[in-house]
Amino acid sequence: MQNIELAGLVSEIDENVRRALVEDVGSGDISAQLVPRDKLARAKIITREACTISGTSWVDAVFRQLDPHAILNWNVADGDRAEANEILLHLEGSARSLLTGERTALNFLQLLSGVATECQWMADKVAHTQVKLLDTRKTIPGLRLAQKYAVTCGGCHNHRIGLYDAFLIKENHIAACGGILEAINAARRIAPGRPVEVEVENLVELQEALKGGADVVMFDELSLDDMREGVRINSGQAQLEASGGVNETTLVAIAETGVDYISIGALTKNLKAVDLSMRLSI
Repeated sequence: MQNIELAGLVSEIDENVRRALVEDVGSGDISAQLVPRDKLARAKIITREACTISGTSWVDAVFRQLDPHAILNWNVADGDRAEANEILLHLEGSARSLLTGERTALNFLQLLSGVATECQWMADKVAHTQVKLLDTRKTIPGLRLAQKYAVTCGGCHNHRIGLYDAFLIKENHIAACGGILEAINAARRIAPGRPVEVEVENLVELQEALKGGADVVMFDELSLDDMREGVRINSGQAQLEASGGVNETTLVAIAETGVDYISIGALTKNLKAVDLSMRLSI
């Protein structure tokens, strides 16, 4: 499990932004044409609520693609916590470009900061334990890497990126392969060196997965008592991940069982965008 790093996202960010601008601007921003072409303006982006910031590079890319001469001065960086009514960014440039880019820039920033804020809240809840909170593949199509990057800005971590970088052997895979050991052995033959994770529904299946040499074992909605017993049985042989039934009520208790990871689809799936606004001045 390796976290997404911003340095590897440059081309991804440019493509995300290019597609978003095509979607929004289409054949041209007719409202922006109300403003004279050579008119310059200043603007500021403000958050209306406390949040954890993510997405500044996407905002940079929006205004860079619309106006290469635009000047952006950030008061915050990705991963920073901002207070309600804080000014996040000052901009200067073509008034038309600032107006055209406003919604696309805010969409990226509010979405990714929403992910980071939720992740920060969850990470803070279990900061007294050694557990790492993981995202899942429950992401907005086309924005997976962006959302997974935002997860890291909020102090959580990335699970596998897609179907290609690690095995996750679940109930249906096990049934189709004829058993846990058979599935693990097939995985080792198909892609030696790739991480092999096995989902188990009880402690008997845990012992089978350990016997097969799984790198990670996922507890699928086990009881707290069974998780604690699973940690004892495992005794450091594999990394242990809890999944299913994780919410703000159950999170801390699951973390305190001693598992290494907790995967939570809600980190990227049930997000609430941060309330942001942009104010323009001529």
